[in-house]
Amino acid sequence: MIEIERKFLVNSSKYKEEAFKQTEIIQGFLNTHKERTVRVRVKGSKGFLTVKGKSTSDGLSRFEWEKEIPVEEARSLLKLSEEGVIDKIRYEVKIGAHVYEVDEFFGDNEGLIVAEVELNSENETFSKPDWLAKEVTGEVKYYNSQLSKAPYSTWS
Repeated sequence: MIEIERKFLVNSSKYKEEAFKQTEIIQGFLNTHKERTVRVRVKGSKGFLTVKGKSTSDGLSRFEWEKEIPVEEARSLLKLSEEGVIDKIRYEVKIGAHVYEVDEFFGDNEGLIVAEVELNSENETFSKPDWLAKEVTGEVKYYNSQLSKAPYSTWS
């Protein structure tokens, strides 16, 4: 239940050509406390409730618990979420032994594209496609919970 991931900005739309799957995601946060977040998500035709703990100091890993819930319940919980619902399309791209999840944001976060790769250990090596740009692992402003409060469109 420990999630280890690296996060990057994306410098081109080439990932779309390489994607084997794309899914619309609408998500909101029931709690965005710095020690934990509680997220509700509608991903395609499924619903999920997720609890995430505080990240390690380098931002590489944190506790994550996720449970699939009926999509109708997820939609109802979204109505209770804090202000700032996240709307994005996730593209899944296989690169070497890993799958990158590339999120293209809309609404107040339009223009932001972030790629994440989950790892089995913090030291695991992985292939980096040429469409990856600056690494933003551990930069709190790129967490979805923070994008819901301080969207990309408000950054200077």
